[in-house]
Amino acid sequence: MKDCIFCKIANGEIPSATLYEDEEFRVILDLGPANKGHALILPKAHYENLYELPDETAGHAMILAKKVITKMKEVVDCDGYNVVQNNGEAAGQTVFHFHMHLIPRYKGDNAGITWDAGTLTSEDRDDILAKFSMK
Repeated sequence: MKDCIFCKIANGEIPSATLYEDEEFRVILDLGPANKGHALILPKAHYENLYELPDETAGHAMILAKKVITKMKEVVDCDGYNVVQNNGEAAGQTVFHFHMHLIPRYKGDNAGITWDAGTLTSEDRDDILAKFSMK
């Protein structure tokens, strides 16, 4: 997609603080980090969201996330990690090019990714179980 900012960054048309690059992905430091070491995994091909990503590419992204956070944990000495991937505006996606946030977490950092826990009602449970099938 010619006007996609993440396509331009992933393909080196716009400079970035690149941590890693291969034929399929570029991993960069986020310019608006939640914490020190916050990185983004960007595929070089344009996919709007996870729904469009080929299975093999999705698997590669998760393997890459594991490798990057394992190394970054040593670099920034964090206490934990969030791996965040939003799909659709209602879910907080603001750039419509698939990307994964790798966010180092520190005790008491207030960079929370939280929600108010609801309740799984028996009606919702039964409705979902009746309709859901991955066959």
